[in-house]
Amino acid sequence: MKKGILYLNQFFGQIGGEDKADFAPIIKDGVVGAGMILNSILDTAEISHTIICGDNFMGSNEDEAVDKILKYLEDKEFDIFFAGPAFQAGRYGNACGVICKAIKEKFDVPVISSMHIENPGVEMFKKDVYIFQGGDSAAKMKNDMTEMAEFGNKLLKGEVLKTAEEEGYYVRGIRREIYRADSKPANVRAIEMLLKKINGEDFVSELPIPELRRVEIAAPIKNLSEAKIAIVTTGGIVPVDNPDRIQSASATRWGRYSIVGMDRLANRESEAFKTIHAGYDPAAADADPNVCVPLDALRQYEKDGKIGSIHEYFYTTVGTGTTEAEAARMSKEMVELLIEDKVDGVILTST
Repeated sequence: MKKGILYLNQFFGQIGGEDKADFAPIIKDGVVGAGMILNSILDTAEISHTIICGDNFMGSNEDEAVDKILKYLEDKEFDIFFAGPAFQAGRYGNACGVICKAIKEKFDVPVISSMHIENPGVEMFKKDVYIFQGGDSAAKMKNDMTEMAEFGNKLLKGEVLKTAEEEGYYVRGIRREIYRADSKPANVRAIEMLLKKINGEDFVSELPIPELRRVEIAAPIKNLSEAKIAIVTTGGIVPVDNPDRIQSASATRWGRYSIVGMDRLANRESEAFKTIHAGYDPAAADADPNVCVPLDALRQYEKDGKIGSIHEYFYTTVGTGTTEAEAARMSKEMVELLIEDKVDGVILTST
């Protein structure tokens, strides 16, 4: 029986939640947590070991984490490596991509993961890793694990693979020659596509050109000492009662809150602020919201004349799991108000 190894983060590895995101990598014998689904569907291999690592640890100590994991596996025999699924969790997606790429390079075994299309790990690692088009949350766990396992079975059996679109993983930009069942030559196919395009009919190019989304760089502010600067954050800093009910993940709402007369954001009494962001440990931001919304530092710049003034509101939402479409919509809504209030520049903070 062939052997496989699975990588999970601290949550799905049953270590803990966000409070354990700094958990250093460990290796456990056998199947852990969500790996039971994968193991039950694999019919060509069994999961012999599970690697577990905190998302923050991998993100902040990548070289150390990768080195530890590679050393764990030096004396292990395995034929395939799985990571995730990572759904829409950006840090988890990055971790899955990082370790899969490192495993592939060192041990030359197939590596498979799964991520939602909005996960930044897709663009970062789809050329190096088989990444399946997964769901946006753990509600899709069984489906995503099934796709990973079934594809793993195909690889280990040496079956002929179909195209990326047919198999269900993201296109990797790898081109291979194949014999078409219809034996139709390229010139005929090209003419057929051209005629469809002329007639406004649907067609699929055999050489798609990626769409490049560019944002024009704004002109520099000529004189900061006269500029009005606003603060916008995706760090989820809100008044303690979260009056706009901004979601802690996959946000579709945002808020703006007055900072008139404040030298810094307070974390106590009637003007208290906190974070409702579910994607990072809230302890530091709850203790001092200014680490995420640096009002205290900007007030000093204002007093020193380095900037003209600070806008009377700061704007906030949550970045984790938020889709690109929702982020674009919310930003456009914010910009309309910023322009109306004659703001000259924005400091955008995250986590």
